Amino acid sequence: QVQLVESGGGLVQAGGSLRLSCVPSGRTFSYYTMGWFRQAPGKEREFVAATRWSSGSTYYSDSVKGRFTISRDNAKNTVYLQMNSLKPEDTAVYYCALQYAYSFAVLTTTSAYDYWGQGTQVTVSS
Repeated sequence: QVQLVESGGGLVQAGGSLRLSCVPSGRTFSYYTMGWFRQAPGKEREFVAATRWSSGSTYYSDSVKGRFTISRDNAKNTVYLQMNSLKPEDTAVYYCALQYAYSFAVLTTTSAYDYWGQGTQVTVSS
């Protein structure tokens, strides 16, 4: 079993940047997909970005493409979400998620992932 710990959230003004990190703890195994989701007040959890661990292939929601970048460091077993040009509508709790094996579930849906972090708050002021 793997636990995921997010960090890097905080308060930032519109146009600013933040970098989120997701670090696994406990027992580890081969990862297939790492993803970032977010949940704003009164809204459902939505897909932000994902990366295939082995290949480094990346995927983004339309709302963040061009502003956010997902990356991973194999040596540190860490995934990052670099967030630039932040907007007030980016305000949400951001969650890291892990898919440990291939499945036919679409990687943009929460059902595709097996483990979740507890989330880190990102607040963007006007």
